[in-house]
Amino acid sequence: MKQVSIYTDGACSGNPGPGGWGAILIYKSVQKEISGFDPATTNNRMELMGVIRALELLKEPCLVSIYSDSAYFCNAINNGWLQNWKKNDFIKADKQPVENIDLWKEILKLSARHAISVHKVKGHADNEFNNRCDRLARAEIDSKRKSS
Repeated sequence: MKQVSIYTDGACSGNPGPGGWGAILIYKSVQKEISGFDPATTNNRMELMGVIRALELLKEPCLVSIYSDSAYFCNAINNGWLQNWKKNDFIKADKQPVENIDLWKEILKLSARHAISVHKVKGHADNEFNNRCDRLARAEIDSKRKSS
């Protein structure tokens, strides 16, 4: 299987508010940058959208390493929360529905065909790809703000 690295980040101006996401896919020496915008969203939704949009681009099963500064995303995967939510029909231990169910279900669907590992990186630090994803996400917000 091909080995692909994905770096993602999300940003929101206000929470909720206008938001953007950015992602970088790396396969061997090839890098592809993608980004997007939502006029009314939350930071957590943007973090998840970066992951979703990147996974959607993979055309065959891959070994995928996802790098994110989102504790929300990383903990849900690495601590087994997402699998527990799925098992409990997306109801949390406090009997409340999981937020962003639509996005979590999409992540489950897209990730099923891949071997995925998730790595937490420190945000706004020395990781060049995470910093670039942050700039992509913020540029989406800024460009839409200037055009309105």
